[in-house]
Amino acid sequence: MLAETTVAMSTVISATCEFDFGEDDSLYITKVTTIHMGNYTCHAYGYEELYQTHILQVNVPPVIRVYPETQAQEPGVSASLKCHAEGIPNPRITWLKNGIDIMPKLSKQLTLLANGSELHISSVRYEDTGAYTCIAKNEVGVDEDISSLFIEDSARKTLANILWREEGLSVGNMFYVFSNDGITVIQPNECEIQRHIKPSERIFTSYEEICPKVEGGPVQSCLWASAVNVRDKYIYVTQPKQNRLMIMDIQTQKVMQSMDVDPLPAKLHYDKSHDQVWVLSWGNMQKSHPTLQVISEASAGENQHIIRTPFEDVDDFFIPPTNLIINHIRFGFIFNKSKSAVHKIDLETVTHIKTISFKNYSCKPQSMAYTHLGGYFFVQCKNNTSILASPQLIIDSVTDSVIGPNSDISGTPYISPDGRYLVSAAEDSGRLKVQAITIQGEIKLIYDLQTNVHVSDLTFQPSFTEGNQYYIYATSHLQTDVLFVELSTGKMNVLKNLKDPIMSKDWPWSSYNRIMKDSGLFGQYLITPAKNSLFVINGRQNTLHCEVSGIRRGNTVVWVGEV
Repeated sequence: MLAETTVAMSTVISATCEFDFGEDDSLYITKVTTIHMGNYTCHAYGYEELYQTHILQVNVPPVIRVYPETQAQEPGVSASLKCHAEGIPNPRITWLKNGIDIMPKLSKQLTLLANGSELHISSVRYEDTGAYTCIAKNEVGVDEDISSLFIEDSARKTLANILWREEGLSVGNMFYVFSNDGITVIQPNECEIQRHIKPSERIFTSYEEICPKVEGGPVQSCLWASAVNVRDKYIYVTQPKQNRLMIMDIQTQKVMQSMDVDPLPAKLHYDKSHDQVWVLSWGNMQKSHPTLQVISEASAGENQHIIRTPFEDVDDFFIPPTNLIINHIRFGFIFNKSKSAVHKIDLETVTHIKTISFKNYSCKPQSMAYTHLGGYFFVQCKNNTSILASPQLIIDSVTDSVIGPNSDISGTPYISPDGRYLVSAAEDSGRLKVQAITIQGEIKLIYDLQTNVHVSDLTFQPSFTEGNQYYIYATSHLQTDVLFVELSTGKMNVLKNLKDPIMSKDWPWSSYNRIMKDSGLFGQYLITPAKNSLFVINGRQNTLHCEVSGIRRGNTVVWVGEV
């Protein structure tokens, strides 16, 4: 028997599940979130063939973001106001101008794109000045926000004009590229280099060179590994051979200070929920003395404290990302080199909670991904000596138990930003398998693509024609092509001849020898490096936008949105 129950989630929390059994043997779940959606089966004790399955669906009120909050334009140019909404079920978007519904006024000049996610005005006039309210509504709630548009002559400088043109665009909406040649700040729309910080420039507090000269070495150059954006205020970036990381102030575009860490810092991750930067150092190139450190109060930019964690033999770690619906993450996971297990850790206290064993599956974890829909973790297992790659394992975050293999799916798992799609990239075969995660918490294969792209990195680009949909952009370890796929249909295409990637042997810091970096929730540009240049891709048109030459090994990139 099947029974369906639907509940609304009013508050997003990150605590572990709280189950309670009533006197009538009913199961009670307190503080319901999206991780609880799925099938719950009750068996009669002693009569296993007698059972009833309940399908629990969790509805979530809409949460929205608008972009830009304020903009100033001259008469005759086009303007776009964007609104991203998430909720379960998918919200319906409507717009008001100064409190009045704009639907009757839609015309060639005023159009709605991507199911209302973008309001486009093709040739603005003075009367288009106003407060545009985006309203997102589903059956359990409503959310709204305002995007303001000012139309004015170029000679006039209102406060909105100054904020939008001078502050917002001067340091924000840029790619910050860390290469052999220093730090290059690129404005993707015009393909302009806004600033170049040379290796010989100085750190503000210590007056040391950013990239010190090597005795007897050739031209002065930099070596970077990993970088993170901390709340659009600072960029933290590692210099593995100097055993330190740099802190760059985004507003002033200066390297403010360096911070000594354990030898060979190879990976950074910013935990937004606790304002911490996690630093994985290898100790040496053989990774035989790895350590994991945590920098607290990272967004303060000064007087930070480094916490040395007690975890030993760390091969890698995984901290789930946040999104509009899930805005706080409490737990992360650590992998050991030689153990068939993951270790669950409390991010706030930096302590070990429990060990989840994979011994029954002979799986040593290589990477993880997470969806808040049903609360599933997907674990990629390292290839053993057998010819066939081991299938992914699924962990249920409610019970911390291993559900079992993810069918026959293998490869590196990637979850779309809304949690609704799992893309698994098999590096050896070039296969891309895409599974949908339904709002009932079910996992269903929707298509299996055979490609010749041995994926190095993969990211998701929001669609500009269809609301709540994405494109996949994937780079190759070896080839010059970039693959893009419409996620909902599997329609596939290729951008050709983006020059040779950095060779894997020349990029020891991760398996991503050719990264693909997107420009956030509302951005339309992506960037990917070749050996000696960078390519900017227009995600709205799915075309190559430009090449920026003379940037060597620019494989460490950070996107900075509006500041």
